Amino acid sequence: MIPLSSVPPADAADDAAAKGQIRQANEALILAAAERVFAGAGFGGATMAAIAEASGLPKANLHYYFGNKQALYRRVLARTLADWLLPAHVITPEADPRQAIEHYIRAKMALSAQRPHASRVFANELLHGAPVLKELLVTELSGMVRDKAAVIQGWIDAGRMAPVDSTHLFFTIWAATQTYADSEVQVSAVLGTPSLAPAAHARATEHVVQLLLRGCGLL
Repeated sequence: MIPLSSVPPADAADDAAAKGQIRQANEALILAAAERVFAGAGFGGATMAAIAEASGLPKANLHYYFGNKQALYRRVLARTLADWLLPAHVITPEADPRQAIEHYIRAKMALSAQRPHASRVFANELLHGAPVLKELLVTELSGMVRDKAAVIQGWIDAGRMAPVDSTHLFFTIWAATQTYADSEVQVSAVLGTPSLAPAAHARATEHVVQLLLRGCGLL
């Protein structure tokens, strides 16, 4: 039994919970602002002062929560990768191939629409040789693709979908979905719009889903 003296008072517990919520809210504001600033200025051009201004929080808060610019940049990249990996969890041996792959494509398209700046920061990091991200690419990302490609190959071997390169399928999905964030200016210019409106993104999503599912023999 835990001694009563070791149990924090209710007021202390409530205070700790409130502080935790404030920290989460502030970190979310800072990370969202960092995505925008890093996407527009690159790592070299971004400053903690600019990120603080974009977040609406004092610069001291950035240093308190993240330490320095490099640590904040690394956190932005790691969070983006983690959010991109999560939708692939539905790709399991017992899952329906069409439903699982469609879910993954739609989730990636939604992330491109909701957080385009994060995608651009990620793309810029890759274009520069991934000096910060390289370790995560060869561990977490590579491991996910290896595991999920094995599942897809199992579906192919069982005749549940068309024969495709199960590893390169991921590269195709990434290219098809992330282009609507990374190359939004180009897409909008061709469509004759100032930006990619929700209706245009919904149209793009249906196109990408249908195209890829047909290529996998799932339509």
